[in-house]
Amino acid sequence: MFSKSKINEPGPKADDAPKSATADASSSAPRPQSDFQASPPKAKPPASVLSPDLHITGNVKTTGDIQIEGTVEGDIRAHLLTVGESATVKGEVMADDVVINGRIVGRVRGLKVRLTATARVEGDIIHKTIAIESGAHFEGSVQRQDDPLATKGAAAPRAAAQQPQQQSAPQKG
Repeated sequence: MFSKSKINEPGPKADDAPKSATADASSSAPRPQSDFQASPPKAKPPASVLSPDLHITGNVKTTGDIQIEGTVEGDIRAHLLTVGESATVKGEVMADDVVINGRIVGRVRGLKVRLTATARVEGDIIHKTIAIESGAHFEGSVQRQDDPLATKGAAAPRAAAQQPQQQSAPQKG
């Protein structure tokens, strides 16, 4: 229907049509504006990259994606965290998705955690799903939780994680 009316109204009527459409859009502004506003959030911004020569002492927090290539001494919270091969993180890591190519010394909490062949992790991993590639170095315990990002009651899971640590230590990947 829309394309047929456009075909039937070429020339000056087409100029009139956008004006009337604009007038219609003004009167029914919520519908077109909501469609227009819905598309910008879909455009995902690129990941923030911390270059190899950057050394951060302190916590890093974002709702977006972050790629670490340098050194961070502190906790990191993000949506998607990628730790580069030359990167070192000393602190707790919390993200929906964690991809580890480099070194982490500290606890890792994530819905999806992936240790690539070049990963080196010294600490506990609390996850919903995990993948450990052949060649990855891991020292610590692995614990599955439905909501690994929940911080309330973190002291109780920590105490529980320390007991199985002795049992799961021989099962290093």
